[in-house]
Amino acid sequence: MANVDTLYQQQFGQQGSIFTDADGAITPPNNKVFVAIQMVADSTFDSSGGMVADVSNGGLGFPGTAASIHNGSTASNVVGTGGDVVDVSNTFPAGLTIFGRWTSINLGAGAIIAYIGG
Repeated sequence: MANVDTLYQQQFGQQGSIFTDADGAITPPNNKVFVAIQMVADSTFDSSGGMVADVSNGGLGFPGTAASIHNGSTASNVVGTGGDVVDVSNTFPAGLTIFGRWTSINLGAGAIIAYIGG
């Protein structure tokens, strides 16, 4: 049986973090994802590969720059409607933390801390 405390730590970013304030993709270690992104300064994400959402878990979706899983016209038990793609015109303010699952992050401007989880 798995240790519940360890499972929570893996899901809430207690496996390390990466700070960046430079253009260029950052990626988590193999078999890991980023589970939270904290804005240290007002930040934007590159329109091409800025926030690559993890799509390995069926119908679950997270904000991303490639596509929005929630942008369909028919809601389901898992996927809602009305979501938009994150583009370079979207500025996330300093102090904000967003949660999800991303396999890669490419900052357009600003500074972030990306937290690693399982």
